[in-house]
Amino acid sequence: MSRPRVLVLGLDGLDAGFAERMMAAGEMPALARLGQRSARFRLDHGAAQRSGLAWEHVASGLAPEAAQRWAAVEFDPVTYRAWQEGARFAPWWADLPLRPVVFDTPYVTLTRARNTRGIVAWGAHDPGTVAAARPAELATEVLDRFGPYPAAQWTYGLPWPSARRAATMGAALSGALDLRSRVACWLARERLPDWDLFITVAGEAHGAVEGLWHGVDPDHPLHRHPSGEAAGRALIDVHRSLDGMVRDVAAAAGDAAIIALSMGGMGPNHSDAASMVLLAELLYRHAFGRSLLTLPREWTAEPRSVPILPEDGNWQDATANWVPEPSEKEPPPPAGPLRSLARRLPRPLKSFLKGIDAAAAEWRSLDTRGTRQELYWQPVMRYRRYWRRMPAFALPSFYDGRIRLNVRGRERDGLIDPARYEETCRELEALLGECRDPRTGEPAVAFVERAWTRNPLALTGSEADLVVGWRGVIAALEHPRLGLIGPVPLRRTGGHTGQHGMAYVCAPGVEAGERGVRSSFDVVPTVVRLLGKEPPARMSGCSLR
Repeated sequence: MSRPRVLVLGLDGLDAGFAERMMAAGEMPALARLGQRSARFRLDHGAAQRSGLAWEHVASGLAPEAAQRWAAVEFDPVTYRAWQEGARFAPWWADLPLRPVVFDTPYVTLTRARNTRGIVAWGAHDPGTVAAARPAELATEVLDRFGPYPAAQWTYGLPWPSARRAATMGAALSGALDLRSRVACWLARERLPDWDLFITVAGEAHGAVEGLWHGVDPDHPLHRHPSGEAAGRALIDVHRSLDGMVRDVAAAAGDAAIIALSMGGMGPNHSDAASMVLLAELLYRHAFGRSLLTLPREWTAEPRSVPILPEDGNWQDATANWVPEPSEKEPPPPAGPLRSLARRLPRPLKSFLKGIDAAAAEWRSLDTRGTRQELYWQPVMRYRRYWRRMPAFALPSFYDGRIRLNVRGRERDGLIDPARYEETCRELEALLGECRDPRTGEPAVAFVERAWTRNPLALTGSEADLVVGWRGVIAALEHPRLGLIGPVPLRRTGGHTGQHGMAYVCAPGVEAGERGVRSSFDVVPTVVRLLGKEPPARMSGCSLR
């Protein structure tokens, strides 16, 4: 009796609504044909969509509550450092009697899965791990046969100020998808054909949506920018190429069951300006009653506008002029009681304690060495020097705003007494509720969530005390007491704001048809069941079958 075989085809960044419009227009015929043979689900990733860890959820089979990890950004309350951290878990299939092959599957660390062959971090969007191959010579074989990944400079491209760059991004990502399809087919049919689980993920649509969404969204404030028409054509071309990959890889999988999926929806970017710049300035003004953000007068004179960068402008370079590095004249943070005590310790003892602290930091980093990324390019990090003296501060974020309270007994220089924690949270929620979007006149904040870990002293490094969801595309905040903050130019035009991802399950015994909305965490248990195995007890979700 032959062993079950399953192809998991990850369509990272494919929004269900946009995909259905493309299929209805005849632009994605292969995906449409696969859908006709499949049980079709809309996937709801819930609040986990804002974690930025969708593919770690697939690789680990764990929801944030089970993994105790709520964001890719980690914060150390001892050093007040923040960074982006990669894969933390072994893949769910690592201990199963399977023959898995992966191709560019994010958040899969091959050293944690000895039974797994393939290539990771080849051209993935947020790979979550370092480039590796098993067998090791596979990387050289792919390079010799196919050449390098051709669109690395556009994986996180920000082309919207320029029609020319928008078109170039679309062409590069479309070409990368064509090459990705050829490599995946070669691996599945020729180089490593004896698999029973093949997982490949294409991230080009993810990058294309983030860089080009304004071209297909008539309600986006940059839709009528001169780059809009080129961006729209480019985004459609990328999806056409993604459809070609679906056609070719599904054919290469032979008689395998197929699950094609996107974990969550996409849409306009609501977060970059607000979460990376404006929230940090709001909390700085709230703490100190003065401004750090400095913007051109022509921008602040038009609070309802969205500032436009020059055609060759770079958002990250431009931010250096908005939030400068603190001057040397800035007074040092006041010494807290522990620091005052430490200063009175004998020098040998202080050296010994510093050594222990350094060793502890080194130990904490061992499991993710090579996958940590600094985030100093985010303007929010230029406020870090002041975090110890602020009752609450904004953490770096790629999605919704994240606020960390400076709690006594949790943060080393904590200012908020735990007895005032609830009161402080309510004060900050009121502060946020008073902010308006001057472009629309509407409240700027859609919702504020509390941390999942209800005990504030037990908050993990990946949690924020408050998570702020923004209402629409935000370029500025206006507060009745703290004044106008912004406007600033947008960074990405697309983001993770769509309602649903999608899953097509094409397998023997699975009846085709619409099956409604299910949790995104139900996909992995479905894969396990299709392989003839039982989902581990710790695995999140339940099978779609």
